[in-house]
Amino acid sequence: MITVFGLTKRYGRLIANDNISLNVGAGEIGVLLGPNGAGKSTLIKSICGLLRFAGSVSIGGHDRRSLEAKRLLGYVPEIPSPYPMLTVDEHLQFIAKAYRLEGDWRERADALLRRFDLDDKRDKLGKELSKGMQQKISVCCALLPQPKAIVFDEPLVGLDPHGIRELKNAILDLRREGKAIIISTHIIESMEENWDVTFIMQDGRIAREVRRDQAEGTLEEAYFAIIGDRA
Repeated sequence: MITVFGLTKRYGRLIANDNISLNVGAGEIGVLLGPNGAGKSTLIKSICGLLRFAGSVSIGGHDRRSLEAKRLLGYVPEIPSPYPMLTVDEHLQFIAKAYRLEGDWRERADALLRRFDLDDKRDKLGKELSKGMQQKISVCCALLPQPKAIVFDEPLVGLDPHGIRELKNAILDLRREGKAIIISTHIIESMEENWDVTFIMQDGRIAREVRRDQAEGTLEEAYFAIIGDRA
């Protein structure tokens, strides 16, 4: 579903991503791990079409630059950027119009707002939202069009305990629905129970790919076996 082949991203002489290839299939949770500077954020932004690069990315068999791929992909950035002068409800209306959603989108929007404890924040402006509430509305906007593939960049940062629990449950629901999911995170223990494949990055490359059904030990043990004790 999410397929990356030979992705290389350079900033001048710096190679941020060096010939990266990976695949996360439908109904799989892929976890992207690595120390600061390993190239995770660059890879995420490249997959989501925010950076130019050499190589290829496809979503559901469609080139990521195509309209079909964009319709299939949802993205939750590390730093949410809500529109300051739109209310919470208007953010969802904007997404519905942008994706030309029809039918029961309003029902789905209401369910998402209730799930992430935003039902009573409908009339709050983006600039009035706390970091945690900004993250929640970012998640709601990403999930409203019912994408087939979703990329989360540090999704748990800034969330309160209720938000963390609901987002974890939502991710499991997405997996059960057959969605392909990539999660980049520093919080290894948050993903310890629920992952299918992990890609451990180091110095701009994937140092190791580990599938859960072949793993020996925990996700944390697999990580430190490659990275060692450095941050």
